[in-house]
Amino acid sequence: MSALHLEAELAVDCGNDLGESILWDAETSTLSWVDIHRGKLQRWNDQSQLRTEQLTERVGAIGLREGGGFVAGFAGGFALLDKDGRCQRLLRSIEEDLPTTRLNDGKVDRQGRFICGGMDEATDQQHISGVYRLDPDGTAQRIVDRVACTNSIAFSPDGTRMYFSDMPTRSIIAYAYDIDTGIPHDPVVIADGTEHPGLPDGSTVDADGCLWNARWGVGKVVRYTPAGAVDMVVEVPATNPTCPAFGGPDLATLYITSARFGRSQAELAKEPLAGSVFSVRPGAGGMVEPRFKG
Repeated sequence: MSALHLEAELAVDCGNDLGESILWDAETSTLSWVDIHRGKLQRWNDQSQLRTEQLTERVGAIGLREGGGFVAGFAGGFALLDKDGRCQRLLRSIEEDLPTTRLNDGKVDRQGRFICGGMDEATDQQHISGVYRLDPDGTAQRIVDRVACTNSIAFSPDGTRMYFSDMPTRSIIAYAYDIDTGIPHDPVVIADGTEHPGLPDGSTVDADGCLWNARWGVGKVVRYTPAGAVDMVVEVPATNPTCPAFGGPDLATLYITSARFGRSQAELAKEPLAGSVFSVRPGAGGMVEPRFKG
């Protein structure tokens, strides 16, 4: 059976250099995401203009917090932000002994812990970073080793499966996830890159347990069944989509961030909407975003 193909349309014209980590706050009906290299937090809803907050450093990933505000994976470590994006507290530095790495991709798990991993930005990128679990008490533990570029972190609806990709490997892995300890184990490759072109970037999971993965380099978001079969493809009018998230009042709109980063001026002239947020209603729905309990 061939995959269903859909087309995403412009939702927010924001010209991000590297838009990422998009999520929907059901309590405030607000879409939030980051522009990594510019160190910006952006928020938008249908009734307001785009709001942009300049953060204190580059930011790879955010998650919602109980009581409002965000947990953030800054380039150098974890922090708590208030609802306006102001840094309330730096929690913990990460990989201080590795000057070429930074935190890159993360999600709050179903139990309220923030899972966030790093990447090596060196020209000769190495598998020297890791994935960390930030607990509500502010302690952090490394839970995945030997990572070059963390992406695709997402959790199944019941929280017992954690998805992950070390982007250069092209593979997407499903871990069994211990919901009591927050430890992933028994990794299984569900996609090895031969089933669809592009590199695996950010992901989200829908209410049916399928994984939606942004494919960097080919302008698509792909839906994988839990078994790894591709059953839906969303065409995005930007070569480098970065992260999808379900939102809207019915959680049935898929929003997709994208990047201008790495594209030449000639290439950008052919895709002027690169760096925008796009949307599509694919006939599937998402779940309410979990919140960090710290």
